[in-house]
Amino acid sequence: MKTNVHLMLFLTILLFSLGSCQESKKKNDAKDANAAVSFIEGYIVRPSTIDETILISGTLKAFEETVLMPEVSGRVVSLNLPEGQYVKKGTLLVKIFDGELQSQLNKAHTQLEIAQQTLTRQTELLKVDGISQLEYDQTRLQVNSIKDDIDLLKVQISKTEILAPYDGVIGLRNLSTGAQITPATAVATIRASEKLKLDFAVPGKYSQMIHPGTKVKFSVEGDDHKFDAEVLATEEGIELNTRNLKARAVVATHSPALVPGAYANVELRLNEDHHALMIPTQSVILQERNKQVIVCKNRKAVFTKIITGVRKASDIMVTEGLNEGDTIVTTGVFFIKPGSVLNFAKVK
Repeated sequence: MKTNVHLMLFLTILLFSLGSCQESKKKNDAKDANAAVSFIEGYIVRPSTIDETILISGTLKAFEETVLMPEVSGRVVSLNLPEGQYVKKGTLLVKIFDGELQSQLNKAHTQLEIAQQTLTRQTELLKVDGISQLEYDQTRLQVNSIKDDIDLLKVQISKTEILAPYDGVIGLRNLSTGAQITPATAVATIRASEKLKLDFAVPGKYSQMIHPGTKVKFSVEGDDHKFDAEVLATEEGIELNTRNLKARAVVATHSPALVPGAYANVELRLNEDHHALMIPTQSVILQERNKQVIVCKNRKAVFTKIITGVRKASDIMVTEGLNEGDTIVTTGVFFIKPGSVLNFAKVK
């Protein structure tokens, strides 16, 4: 009996102690939440005019670039590859030995001449029934067959020549006269020099603003000058891995600084916004799925979710979540709790 009384008394004291601790904790939490936070800085949100421009990376490429390779194997007997020099379309650049094919071509021409003379005589004989129609037709077919052989030999001879496919500049050659080459041999590279291509990728949310004819500016490393380019085409869809839209622009400007393969900083001007709400980037609290700022309402901290847009060097545009005239906290944002009383040392 005494044991039960002692047990009940112990449980009563334990429950009373736990209740007191929880009540004390709630009071302390409320006290911390309502505690004043001082020596912080604020910023009053005001509309401003910004030129909405995004900076993206790009690569310069030759408008046309071809690795010159032979169609047949053989010995190089002639080279006309002026490294770093301009050549016209159709210029003979490499000649492979074709002596055997030339001999076969000469033989075919002789055979054709004999067959044509025979056909001429048989034509006269056919008029006076001095030859059968069958013999005449066989000779005529022989003439046509020899002509086809000549055309085939000419095609084979053309494969022993490498011609410039378009007007361009020859790069570094990889062989010399007398070398044995195969269809896998890279002789040299030719590049069109009149204009360049600029390849870059735009974030998917701006894809509707990019279309053929869009003007862009860019610069290259080692040169602060801004060059102009015009979008030529874009891909039909956004890449699944990067969520970017690939675009290609044409650069018609000539400059020693513009070299194929160079890295480019592309400035893409989207539009001009006269009512943009810009806030300091240091005031934004990054969450796993969203972004927040601390807004001062009735002197208390209110955590507000925002959606951002274009980012500048030290500011970022807010598209949703804030209104003109709101005061946000810019310093000490990680030490403030919801409901804390805010005492600003300075407000911009």
